[in-house]
Amino acid sequence: MFDVVAFDADDTLWFSEDSFRKYETQFVDTVAPYVPVGVDIKAALIATERKNIDAYGYGVKSFGLSSMEAAITLSNGEIPSYELQKILHGVREHLTEPVRLFDGVAEVLAEVSSQFRTILITKGDLAHQTRKVETSGISHHFDHVEIVLEKDPATYAHVLKSLDINPKSFCMVGNSMKSDILPVISIGGFGVYVPYEILWELDHAEHPTANADRYVELETLSLVPEWLAQQHK
Repeated sequence: MFDVVAFDADDTLWFSEDSFRKYETQFVDTVAPYVPVGVDIKAALIATERKNIDAYGYGVKSFGLSSMEAAITLSNGEIPSYELQKILHGVREHLTEPVRLFDGVAEVLAEVSSQFRTILITKGDLAHQTRKVETSGISHHFDHVEIVLEKDPATYAHVLKSLDINPKSFCMVGNSMKSDILPVISIGGFGVYVPYEILWELDHAEHPTANADRYVELETLSLVPEWLAQQHK
């Protein structure tokens, strides 16, 4: 049924969003003394991120730039430079923190890659995502790694065409309905949705009504090898 199995990276293979939540909290605590009471600082930060996606893309650097902008805007330019330096230090710390794999990831990838052509498709900043892949200890399981600016139908179609992959024989495994499942099933592929308990506010999407038979939801990544094996019986 499937010739190629692809995996998302952030919050599918390793922890990611929990770190963003940590630095969001630090941002709120840093900026709060300079912002009028009653202002929803986190909501303002998310709105700034949303506005800047087209210009900055995704990832820690984008988050950092939006954080600096939001801090200056929310404080009407009154936040001291040493507080901005604190935010900048957090961004650098975030960029250099080690990759933390979910339990059992290496075993899952070893089993899947022994049976299928296995690739990684992740979006975000090229330098940061490349560093994470290279230091993760699992890159040898992938026949190909693709780091993209966006995960939409056009991007998936382009990647599959460039790798000579028939969408009907392609299966994408990931934690994001918006980025990993909906665009893949829209071009004729299959999605395996493995939700993580924390999801970025800008990555929310409803479960599909069309092509709903083109995806399955599994509770944990550890169930993926067995599910794939059942599809090939």
